Amino acid sequence: MRKLMETSHKNNAKIFKALCDEQRLKILDLLRTGKKCGCELLENVEIGQSSLSYHMKILVESGIVESEQHGKWVHYNISETGSLLAIKILKEITSVEKL
Repeated sequence: MRKLMETSHKNNAKIFKALCDEQRLKILDLLRTGKKCGCELLENVEIGQSSLSYHMKILVESGIVESEQHGKWVHYNISETGSLLAIKILKEITSVEKL
């Protein structure tokens, strides 16, 4: 049981780590209006290609963002499943248990 809880905490931390960066929050804000190509994101954030790739990897691995390859570009969008999971986890870990 303890091992299962540790795995769960590790996965939850991955989700919230993805949200703990100003650039990633800017990227998520841009994705709120729909699917965007990596090139579009680059035009709207003040970071280079390698930094964008790093941030997108974290967002995709967290499950909050989905990616899809189109030719040489990758298109990204917010994952409804991932965002609902993040909301659920936040509600669970911040709810007060009544004894």
